[in-house]
Amino acid sequence: MTKLAVLNNVDHKDLKINTSRSAELGDAYMCVPTFPKEFRSVQAHYPIVFGKNAQSEEYTPLVLLGLQENENLFLRDGEWDARYLPLCAEAKPFLIGPGQNNPADDEQQWVIHVDMDSPKLGVASGVSLFKEFGGNSDYLDRVREVLQAIHEGIAEVKPFTDLLEKYELLEPFSAETQLINRQTCRLEGFYTINEERLANLPAEDISHLHNSGFLFDIHMQLASLSHLADLFDRKNALLS
Repeated sequence: MTKLAVLNNVDHKDLKINTSRSAELGDAYMCVPTFPKEFRSVQAHYPIVFGKNAQSEEYTPLVLLGLQENENLFLRDGEWDARYLPLCAEAKPFLIGPGQNNPADDEQQWVIHVDMDSPKLGVASGVSLFKEFGGNSDYLDRVREVLQAIHEGIAEVKPFTDLLEKYELLEPFSAETQLINRQTCRLEGFYTINEERLANLPAEDISHLHNSGFLFDIHMQLASLSHLADLFDRKNALLS
């Protein structure tokens, strides 16, 4: 369940958050969205793949954290077992959303929303979101920074994926291995960039990709796929 509310220092003055990471606290998700500006950081630890919306047929870059639904292989002893925490994971259970517009201001105002059903939240213990007299805590200031980075980053996703579609660079992919319990683990339903097709693009198309600023991000996505083997290793470690 998701019960969204606009975060404020009146209704939520006593709200606290448990900053541990575990399945019990709602962190058992297979993937989270990412965006080109984050690819450099993400690719050092995780595979980056693309999901396709069945209705809109639009693509979304995703940080792959598990090999099946409701599985996050980076949770260990209440902590996140990697040096970099993807921003869309760090932000949970907060997200950025539209606020009430001021009629005198044509610009859309964006505010922090919070999922009040998150098991991370409570009033008895944890890190306070607000200071005693209503100011933001250091934790909430960090949340605001993260949400701003996500908001700016998501805006570049469609221009990026539109270019990938224009040059027909996206293709379905699957990966399969036999786990130590002799069960076959198959990953499918995602897309990746076709490296051979990229290499065979005419020079003018490569130049266009370079000038768009996205050629570097394409190579970051391709480099990230080396971490697929790490996911299988993590899965085997759980079974051993």
